[in-house]
Amino acid sequence: MSAPITPDRTTTSPDNCAVLAGLMGTNGIPHFVTGITAREYPNLTGNSATNNAVGGLAAFAIAGALLALAQVGDHPRAALVAASLGVVGMTVFHARRGAYRLSVRFGKPLPES
Repeated sequence: MSAPITPDRTTTSPDNCAVLAGLMGTNGIPHFVTGITAREYPNLTGNSATNNAVGGLAAFAIAGALLALAQVGDHPRAALVAASLGVVGMTVFHARRGAYRLSVRFGKPLPES
């Protein structure tokens, strides 16, 4: 008889969830905005405006779920700091054209200008 599988405390900690929420929420912004303005942007599922709009909404939903897991009400300052780290990280990624570099790296087509 095997032991029940339980989540590892180090990977599901509230702080980790808050960082990931910051990353996902910030990552959803350029995808959602370019999608609803009918422009293409590099995306894992394809560069079309529709894929980006839906991908941005999915990122927002995932960020919301991660914030719920982060137990923000129990320790708001720590959650704010952790989420801010995620926001800064994804902001720098997009500011340095990370989505375009990843598309090239993995052989994905770039959006047409």
